[in-house]
Amino acid sequence: MGRKRATDRIVADVDTGRAELVPDPARAGSWTLLLDGAPQSHVDLADPTHLEFEYVRRLAAAIDLLAPAGAPLRVLHLGGGALTLPRYVSTTRPGSAQRVVEVDGALVDLVRRELPWPSDPRLRVRVADARAVLAGTRDSSVDVVVADVFASARTPAHLTSVEYAAEVARVLRPAGWYLANVADGPPLRHARRQVATVRSVLPRLALIGDAAVLRGRRYGNLVLLAGRADPPLAELTRRAAGDWFPGRVVDGEDLDRFAGGASVVHDADATDSTPPPPGIFSIRR
Repeated sequence: MGRKRATDRIVADVDTGRAELVPDPARAGSWTLLLDGAPQSHVDLADPTHLEFEYVRRLAAAIDLLAPAGAPLRVLHLGGGALTLPRYVSTTRPGSAQRVVEVDGALVDLVRRELPWPSDPRLRVRVADARAVLAGTRDSSVDVVVADVFASARTPAHLTSVEYAAEVARVLRPAGWYLANVADGPPLRHARRQVATVRSVLPRLALIGDAAVLRGRRYGNLVLLAGRADPPLAELTRRAAGDWFPGRVVDGEDLDRFAGGASVVHDADATDSTPPPPGIFSIRR
């Protein structure tokens, strides 16, 4: 692996592109991971509960509210990055059994070396394809599946289909939950189809996001939350509204209108998610 250190960042060629670890000038011991210029993770080594990215705070809020505070969970993370959310769960829910699946082995090595996570025998990282690991996971064995997988800033097609969603549903316990980072922009075709696709197998679903993104005014991240029981909507709404960057929770008839009759995605017609607009990440470099 070709690698060099700069005075203010660490740059490395990894399996899926060029990785950069950029120190956060506002927080000592904090770093942002970029892949080919796109921000992937932010991690505070001194305080894993500090979450810089708003969509990660929304994922964390959902995990906080889906089980009693502090109770350990069995979590399968599809997509690793700098392990921001696994570090958070280890801190807030000690004893949780977590598996992290990351396809880029060189990236895992880089993060392990430069941004090491505290030793935790119940936190395991595996280098593999997310769907392949999902297919080999036992039925009804996981409390939460978190999907945050991007290649060239797009979710791979094979992680967008109803066949994939059915595998997620299969491995979840009856009271389990699926959380996904869905990135999209106008006209939100990908997000609408993801709602239709996931809801066909996990019928209780909500979206959390910035109002401008939900209305199709700009590109951004939406958090999809799906299960077999009603989610804690009132609490999620309060957490989203009280965030540094307030968000909305969409469910019920509002979600029906959002989906707008979108069709379910199948393996045969699946495509990668919508690419981000050119230059959208340039201000973070």
